[in-house]
Amino acid sequence: MRILVTNDDGIYSPGLRALAEVATAFGEVRVVAPDVEQSAMGHAITILRPLRYQKAPMGGLEAYRVNGTPADCVALGTHRWEQIDLVLSGINLGSNLGHEIWHSGTVAAAKQAALLGVPAIAFSASTNGREPDLEALKPWVGRVLEALLREPKPFLLNVNFPPSPKGMLWTRQSVRRYTGRVILGADPMGREHFWFAAEPDHAPEEGTDRWAVNQGFIALTPLRLDLTDEERLSRAFQLAALAD
Repeated sequence: MRILVTNDDGIYSPGLRALAEVATAFGEVRVVAPDVEQSAMGHAITILRPLRYQKAPMGGLEAYRVNGTPADCVALGTHRWEQIDLVLSGINLGSNLGHEIWHSGTVAAAKQAALLGVPAIAFSASTNGREPDLEALKPWVGRVLEALLREPKPFLLNVNFPPSPKGMLWTRQSVRRYTGRVILGADPMGREHFWFAAEPDHAPEEGTDRWAVNQGFIALTPLRLDLTDEERLSRAFQLAALAD
């Protein structure tokens, strides 16, 4: 099995190395990751400049760094290494739960793989103000891979680890309303700047990814690329038929 490993925290992230090390037990591994941090880049792709694909030292692992986004890394990595069987993204230093899936570069890398027809899993770990214990999480990464590799292919999964897992749960995405606000500040030169902030206006529902992680479980959330609102589309077709 050929496994491409990437992330959005950059080529020298400890989470990337931890994921790649676990992946070596399941197949041939190649790392292709951004040369600098690309957090919250979403599914951005680079089209206005060329990209570079350069060898990077990673202690026995075959690794390359790219001056682009996580999605760029997957697109370029699959082009440079044919017949990839699986793409793994992460381990992100910070959760990607609920609405965070929309802007996550970690999840975007997995989505890019799915767009190319390759099964993909995004991994993220809660930090709670400090870096996750990656050595303690590595056995859990192995258990997740053992479970998910039995799933029908292709698949697209988002996996989130609590600090100290006590098991795994299949979940749905937490969709919560947020109250947004803009905080005005000033830099040392007295020039205005702005911080965007948001707070949820209700607790996560039982059975969602955020709820599972809050309860100490690893959240396994199956995703899909089709965002069509099927119920609304069906109603629109029905109304159109009545109008005719």
